[in-house]
Amino acid sequence: MRPGTRIAPRRRVGLAGMLALALLVGPTGGARSDAADAPPARAKAPRDLAGLLRPIRTAAGVPAMGGAIVRGGAVVALGVDGVRKRGAAAAVTTDDRWHLGSCTKAMTATLCAMLVEERRLAWDDEVVTALAPVVAKPDAGWKGATLERLLQHRGGVPTSLDAHGLWATLWAHRGPPRDARKVLASGLLPYPPSHPPGTAFEYANGGYALTGAMAELATGTAFEELIAARLFRPLGMTSAGFGAPGDPAALDQPWGHTGDGAPVAPGPAGDNPPAITPAGRVHATLADWAKFVALHVAGARGKAPLLPPAAFTRLHTPPAGGDYALGWVVTERPWAGGRVLTHTGSNTMWFCVAWLAPARDFAVLVTCNQGGDGAAAACDRVAAALIADDEAHR
Repeated sequence: MRPGTRIAPRRRVGLAGMLALALLVGPTGGARSDAADAPPARAKAPRDLAGLLRPIRTAAGVPAMGGAIVRGGAVVALGVDGVRKRGAAAAVTTDDRWHLGSCTKAMTATLCAMLVEERRLAWDDEVVTALAPVVAKPDAGWKGATLERLLQHRGGVPTSLDAHGLWATLWAHRGPPRDARKVLASGLLPYPPSHPPGTAFEYANGGYALTGAMAELATGTAFEELIAARLFRPLGMTSAGFGAPGDPAALDQPWGHTGDGAPVAPGPAGDNPPAITPAGRVHATLADWAKFVALHVAGARGKAPLLPPAAFTRLHTPPAGGDYALGWVVTERPWAGGRVLTHTGSNTMWFCVAWLAPARDFAVLVTCNQGGDGAAAACDRVAAALIADDEAHR
């Protein structure tokens, strides 16, 4: 069976009802020491969340789940439960890597912001100009499809890449991913956009692939190498990689599972084609994903490395009338004390979700090695439980 488009077409903003239960906001009082000469406290090991995850995972019938709580830039609670592959005995560990799907998008937007700060790119760079060496005769309708609009899903790129056989061509491509993104641009830009750029929201993995190609031409470096060098390594994300994690000949990492629970070995059939890596093919451990999330929590509070506060403000601000900024959905929740940044990720064989609450210097991350609505609902339940657990331990 040839895989189809395997990244969730629209981010889910759940937890609306579940987190209205009893998740009241505000710090709890606690004793403080005013002793100026007190020695620095040793960092505590994260609380183990396995016991919290187990009943939710078991009830959902999914093979494995993981969760993390991030506070003050550190992982304060972490846990996993379940098995790497349904029917096998190998248990997941906290060092295992999870496919992050469309949660990759915030990483790509962050990389683009870094290149803007270096003046290698500009927010108003138009894709047809930036990719002129690749696409000599783009359709005139792409005028106004800027880097920023592509990252906001407002560049006119269609959700589906099936037209003119492009998606099938990308599946069949066997060259370097960088070349595959050129194929994508050449198969998309000569035709009219789905709507005039800037006039409508349309969730589009192809738009993020185009921004990756823009970054590649601006730097002369393949996207995969670029984001590893500029983002992953500076943040210490040593586990980050691309595609479904693990060796198909060895059950050394979790396998993805379809919505009906069938395991899928890592490899070409276990993920989307590499052309759309900038849209959703990163994998990482929970602890390493937390490092990226902590960057954005700190950035929203004006206290982050890599980018100035104004850059984070741009990354976290949707256009007028919208809720999708640059790689993040922006909304509000009472438990967060106001604004939250969130996104889900799925290639239909994995599911994950991140919820960031900058006002509380807090975030929760949830992963599952199965796709489908049942896995998504289980991740929502875990996220709600993690928020409640953090309240109980503050």
